[in-house]
Amino acid sequence: MSTRRFLAPALRSMTAATLAAGGYIHAQLYLDGYRFIHVVGPLFLLQASASFALAAILLIGTPPLPLRAAAAGAALGALGGFTASRTVGVFGFTEHGLQPEPQAVLSLLAETGTLLLLAAWQVTVTRQPRAARA
Repeated sequence: MSTRRFLAPALRSMTAATLAAGGYIHAQLYLDGYRFIHVVGPLFLLQASASFALAAILLIGTPPLPLRAAAAGAALGALGGFTASRTVGVFGFTEHGLQPEPQAVLSLLAETGTLLLLAAWQVTVTRQPRAARA
């Protein structure tokens, strides 16, 4: 049996897991007090909801390219928000270093993992013969 046959479902499952992990971290931070931060709180809830929804949809079956792009967008949005909150601020909200601990590091790992898995998955999909993609 071909390992390629099992690679796409494995990458899909791992991507869903990292998306869900990032969503869980954002939901936890929202409940732990970020919900009281003007504008930023609802953005944490939106990030968590989008991550959970995308993870669930990924598990249903092999998604088309737009769904994989949406998953990448969610991960990039979280990383962009993380970077902005430590540099220029987000709607007046700033953080420093890798605080809150350990959620900041775990979120960075989850979002980066999502992007790496999506990239590997895309390479796998584009290397398949056209007939196998359908």
